[in-house]
Amino acid sequence: MKALAQHRSLRQRLSWWLALQSFAGLGVVCLMVYLVTEFNFRDRQEETLAQKETVIRHLLQDGKEHGDSEDLAHKLDDFLVGHGDLSLEVAQADGMVIYAHARNQSAKAVWRQRQFEVAQAADQTPSRNLRVQLSLDIRTDNQLLHRLALTLLVAAIGGAIVVSLGGFSLVNLGLAPVRRLAGQTRAVSADNLHQRLDSAEQPLELVPLIDQFNALLARIEKAYLQMEGFNADVAHELCTPLATLIANNELALLRPEQADMREVLASNLEELHRLTGIVNDMLFLSQADRGVGARRAPVATLASVAVDVLDYHEAALAEAGLTAKVVGDAHGAFDVPLLRRALSNLLGNATRYANPGSIVQVNLRTIDEGRVLISVTNYGSTIDPERLPQLFDRFFRADPARSHGQSNHGLGLAIVGAIARMHQGKPFASSENGVTNVGIEIPPN
Repeated sequence: MKALAQHRSLRQRLSWWLALQSFAGLGVVCLMVYLVTEFNFRDRQEETLAQKETVIRHLLQDGKEHGDSEDLAHKLDDFLVGHGDLSLEVAQADGMVIYAHARNQSAKAVWRQRQFEVAQAADQTPSRNLRVQLSLDIRTDNQLLHRLALTLLVAAIGGAIVVSLGGFSLVNLGLAPVRRLAGQTRAVSADNLHQRLDSAEQPLELVPLIDQFNALLARIEKAYLQMEGFNADVAHELCTPLATLIANNELALLRPEQADMREVLASNLEELHRLTGIVNDMLFLSQADRGVGARRAPVATLASVAVDVLDYHEAALAEAGLTAKVVGDAHGAFDVPLLRRALSNLLGNATRYANPGSIVQVNLRTIDEGRVLISVTNYGSTIDPERLPQLFDRFFRADPARSHGQSNHGLGLAIVGAIARMHQGKPFASSENGVTNVGIEIPPN
């Protein structure tokens, strides 16, 4: 039942709320009409009784004129002629009734009464006052009010039903763009992620939602294409070492007398290390994509970290005929193991592509915005500006010839970019006039 309530139709909700609001609004209007009418009837009844009281006082206050009870009764009877809705009773102070007009009384009559006293003589002695009870039959007014109440109730219910039916139709018509929008979304699938929702004929209120959905589709399409490219690149990268492993093993099995098992095992081990490196790098990137953050710790000087990384790459730099130096310094809270890996990848990338005899420079500095720049500069071929944004993509190589394919599988700079994001930073790259500078920009804490 809870799940059903949560998925109630918006059309039903709007229609029911409109019906209740219509009934409440019409009910309040009808109630006000009824109360105002009842007040007017009550006010008219009181006014009628007040007018009759004035006349009766005039008839009873002159002691000389009503000294004879028969004459008084005759005058009161004449007064009540034509007033079938009035009843009158006059009694002395001791309770003795001297006049009673009950011919208009009925078992179904509903009376509104007014009691007052009238002095009999000039001395106005309370014991000689006449006590008068004047009654007005309000049955006709009550019946009219009853019919009015029924009429207003039927009008309120009928009006609410009519308004609700009209509101249901209007809501159904108003939600037609939503149904068309749902039809457009149903047409979107993995095969046509390039398709976008059309907002040309949609209401203004739905345009922001459509724009956001189209932006989401664009991001999903980009991620889907990247995933497809990533899968293809992974398959391509894994095919080479697997093919080498298979070929070495097949050759050893076909010609066991000519095979040097130590050489075969060494070659296989090299390819297995390459496979392991690809898998480990992919696992690291997967963790970074899931939002794993860097474990920061205070670092007094980044230059010492860079020097340690240079010492590790000393043999590779010497083999490539390169020299390296550290320029500048910075401090802050960083994940040192991650920065070592980033610097190692940057140095390895610079070593592969730098001109022999040139200097590879590790740059460390803090800029005014409180950001730390860590970069490696090398001298070599200029990278096409259109390729610079792709340097940090997985399995991307700026060298189309893939001359370093055996030692480089295209994940080094992707890992550098991931490490920058894990520090809430970003990677950057520039290449101009043979000088290439690649690095990361990260906050110091």
